[in-house]
Amino acid sequence: MYISRLSLPRRTFLRGVGAAIALPFLDAMVPALTPLTTLKAAGTTPGLRFGAIYIPNGAIVDEFFPKEAGSGFEFTPILKPLEPFKNSLVVVKNLSRSHPGSQVGDHAVSVGGYLTGVWPKRTEAEDVFANTTIDQVVAKQIGQETPLPSLEVATEDFTGYVGACSPGFSCAYLNTISWSSPTTPLPMEINPRVVFERLFGQAGTVASRATRSRQQRSLLDSISEEAAGLQKVLGAKDRGRVSEYLDNIREIERRIQKTEAHNTTQVTSVGAPVGVPDSFEEHVGLMYDLVAAAFQADMTRVFSFMLSRELSQRTYANLGVTEQHHSVSHHGNDPDKIAKNVRINTYHMQLFAKFIAKLQATEDGDGTLLDHSVIFHGGGMGNPNGHLTDPLPVIGLGGGLGKGHRQVVLPERTPVGDLWLSVAHKFGDKMTEFGDGSKPIELFTA
Repeated sequence: MYISRLSLPRRTFLRGVGAAIALPFLDAMVPALTPLTTLKAAGTTPGLRFGAIYIPNGAIVDEFFPKEAGSGFEFTPILKPLEPFKNSLVVVKNLSRSHPGSQVGDHAVSVGGYLTGVWPKRTEAEDVFANTTIDQVVAKQIGQETPLPSLEVATEDFTGYVGACSPGFSCAYLNTISWSSPTTPLPMEINPRVVFERLFGQAGTVASRATRSRQQRSLLDSISEEAAGLQKVLGAKDRGRVSEYLDNIREIERRIQKTEAHNTTQVTSVGAPVGVPDSFEEHVGLMYDLVAAAFQADMTRVFSFMLSRELSQRTYANLGVTEQHHSVSHHGNDPDKIAKNVRINTYHMQLFAKFIAKLQATEDGDGTLLDHSVIFHGGGMGNPNGHLTDPLPVIGLGGGLGKGHRQVVLPERTPVGDLWLSVAHKFGDKMTEFGDGSKPIELFTA
């Protein structure tokens, strides 16, 4: 038997002027007749990814958590958008942030304690102290072989928030969800253009980016010749994967360029960062699409996304909510305000569901990106009316969790650190404690 087959390295790039586009996982990257055990040992098969999305201002937990524990449950109004992905969904009930029952620090400790599992140091100065977040723990395990060990993104500009943003607590605790060490909060990038260029090239000053935007020249144009040459030697399945992948990148770039062109023609938007859409939904969609592209190209295997900021003043006119999110979250048990909160919570879940659909639709080795991911979506506050510490609205999605369509009901006020401890173990870090957590929960199944 004669075997003739192209074998590409996993880390293969198409290079052009100012661009280096990593390829998705292709059949051509798997040498012919290589046993699966050998591929896994060599790291040739797609790796497991991790992501964490943070929602602000709590959730209406009665409309979030299903009534049934264990396998199979009826979808609540807030979770309904995720029903198509039920076989990859795990709901985790009765988690609590650090110091359960305490309202001190409210919004600051909600976000500052969510991925850290600790009660952040009470300070309004620069001597902040929390914990290395779980995304960075995971990045140390699986992110060292990718160009970006992790990716931190958001949708709101935090640069003007300094000093104390919550009584007794520094703005640093509200400005990020990711910490590389207990004393080092990581900045969250809000500009899709900057994220795009970190992933695919042509970094530069705001002025230089604006000049390129006016020229409307695609990054992909510079690698088109090399891409065409590669397509000639790939199999039919791989050609389809590459074409779809490059089309997705071009569509992301087109949307960013459209936003930039709009911003530069609006007098009221002169000071706006280039590439940041006016529409929240478009902004969130671009960020999610960029994360999906980064996963597909194996540019990073870890991301954190602050969907919106605690104390967010955002309004949702498209939902009929003209009051600021933070204001309406203090609903005072008013049925109308509770209903508005449910609409906001459900809307955030709808945006998340679009991201999950993209992961599910994207081939990745012997499965899909969703099959090879563990993604958590949640926040550091329960019922927002009283800034309650629990139960935190937390769900997990992805094949890495094992069996789906189940709700794991924990003892009341289980430290969120227990969840992140189990995640750390899943990704190879055998630490015995994470924040206040010392008992990993039985979350992952075979």
